[in-house]
Amino acid sequence: MSALVAVVGAGPSGLVLANILHDAGVPTVVFERASRAHVEHRARAGLIEYRTVQTLRAHGLADGLLRSGTTHDSCEFRFAGERFTLDYGRFTGERVHYVYPQQFLVRDLIDRLLRNGGKILFDTPVTAISELGSGQPVVGFTDETGTERALPATFVAGCDGSLGVCRRMAPGVEQRTVTHDYRAGLLAVLSATPPITTDMVYALHRDGCAIHALRTPETSRFYLQADPGDDLTAWDDERIWAELRRRFAVAEGPLPGPGRIIEKNLFTMRSAVTEELRYGGMFLVGDAAHTITPFGGKGMNLAIADAADLARAVLLAMRTGDDRGLAGYSAEVNRRVWATQEFSHSMIDLLCATAGGDPEFHYRLQVARLKKWHSSSANAAGFASEYAG
Repeated sequence: MSALVAVVGAGPSGLVLANILHDAGVPTVVFERASRAHVEHRARAGLIEYRTVQTLRAHGLADGLLRSGTTHDSCEFRFAGERFTLDYGRFTGERVHYVYPQQFLVRDLIDRLLRNGGKILFDTPVTAISELGSGQPVVGFTDETGTERALPATFVAGCDGSLGVCRRMAPGVEQRTVTHDYRAGLLAVLSATPPITTDMVYALHRDGCAIHALRTPETSRFYLQADPGDDLTAWDDERIWAELRRRFAVAEGPLPGPGRIIEKNLFTMRSAVTEELRYGGMFLVGDAAHTITPFGGKGMNLAIADAADLARAVLLAMRTGDDRGLAGYSAEVNRRVWATQEFSHSMIDLLCATAGGDPEFHYRLQVARLKKWHSSSANAAGFASEYAG
């Protein structure tokens, strides 16, 4: 087995990168530690920005989402017993989001790559990346028989997340990373319940925000702000539904109805940006390069943008010997990531209850800002542009 590009991780970024390179005639192999069934059913993000759709469409990777995804050009805010809809499509020249669950996109990308003769090694954990400075990095992995093997490659793309082996193999990576830990926990819930509205809903509440994120006609994703020291066992189903109804409550407006909870996770919110993404012949992509909170729905979109940038740089280098795209990859990614981190941070400041300072003062400022967006198109336009992407 030989490959010019080894892609570690069969998530959205790795699969987009592999499809683009394979279509261009670059031998590529994707390593994935989990099974195909696990990857294709792993529920994560679902909000796909306009510019991400354009990127996928340009490379012939958008057929499924264009056929089955739903378009959305507005979102709803709830605060102080009121609710209003912000029509961001009106401010952005009809730049709409698509709602298409991440696992559906992953399924499409896997199917397309394999149908076109691409190679994905499922159930194949990568154990090490060595010889980074040699011009031919080596991927160590365990094959389906349990045998340790090695694959030399021209480039390695680390698309295996913030805890993946590629990040661990990058020398000095933590010293090149800027982090921020928020003093807020977030309970993420996936339920077998239909959406409460046709829009994303962001609810401000003195006790912490609540978010309704669209997924499918039969399922919904909810987020609840929680104390960072909370234990998941303290959040039984009855408490979750009661708290969701309380925080989404307005004078008039639909509320979530109880239903089967498929999955729930509790985590402390953290953001991180690694500012050097090239380590010899290995490049970090997506969550391996940066993590962002769920506020604004930007994570998968950033990862796909990284993959498109790296594919363009690799193709330029292979076709012409021009290394400038590879040399500038880190700077290009970080320019985009810092702008997006600022937006996500502003959403947290807008919606999350604060434990420091004067919580009531902070809450009144949040209400005032939402009222400005409600009453003034000029104030809403800035948010709309960043939210739509």
